[in-house]
Amino acid sequence: MFYHEKRLQYEVRVEKPDPQFARLLQQAIGGIEGEMRVCLQYLFQAWGNRGPSKYRDMLLETGTEEISHIEMLCTAVALNLEGAKGDVIDKVVSDNPIVEQIMGGMDPRHYLSAGLAAMASDANGVPFNGSWVVASGNLAADMYANVMAESTGRVLATRLWQSTTDPGMKDMLAFLIGRDTMHQNQWLAVLEELGGPSAVHPIPNSFPQELENQDVNYAFVSTNIERPDNPNARWATGQSIDGKGEFSFEHIQAMGSEPVLSPPMPEGYAQKEQMTKAK
Repeated sequence: MFYHEKRLQYEVRVEKPDPQFARLLQQAIGGIEGEMRVCLQYLFQAWGNRGPSKYRDMLLETGTEEISHIEMLCTAVALNLEGAKGDVIDKVVSDNPIVEQIMGGMDPRHYLSAGLAAMASDANGVPFNGSWVVASGNLAADMYANVMAESTGRVLATRLWQSTTDPGMKDMLAFLIGRDTMHQNQWLAVLEELGGPSAVHPIPNSFPQELENQDVNYAFVSTNIERPDNPNARWATGQSIDGKGEFSFEHIQAMGSEPVLSPPMPEGYAQKEQMTKAK
């Protein structure tokens, strides 16, 4: 069950509307680095969570907070588009020139499809893609996915902060950047509580490790055709990060045979020249 408070989580103000910046903000709503992604990711992780209820509760709370961030950004888009009423839309109606030239970088769908409002899409107008949402059912794997999501989201927010001179927009983005900092640390704290790398890795830690191939499970395989020497880098020498093996370095080699497939089935209607066994 969810409740709605009509006031925003944080104040959103725009001193000088900028339709072009409204388009950039769309990436923070419906882009792969955006708030829709983390919102749905945390909620789906929570709804499918099995185990201690504290993790489900935390994910639900944070996923719900992300709805508030979507609301803030949608409000920011709408406020930035209010400046388009006179000097953009009037020209479209009266002059009817090429839309892209008149819009001057504004997404025409902000006017044509949404009536000066935000959309569930990225900065190029591409609709949000649900396949970006990671909810594996493995708590440790999901936490790493969450750290990545918050990290790329914070990178995006800092670039948006750099892209505007509007004090109100900088203030709102500074708030979102701060929340991204917390959420990165929050997911890392879960991994620490689970025991850190030595306890959670390899993920899933519930699979008996003696059943995996012991010859390759800690070997760095170089595919460089020049066959360089061991670089003595951290990932190629010494104890593994999980403390359960020793890193090694080796050049890739073919351990399998050349694949041989049966001729095409007649019902597949390949060329008749293909209807012979491979030699």
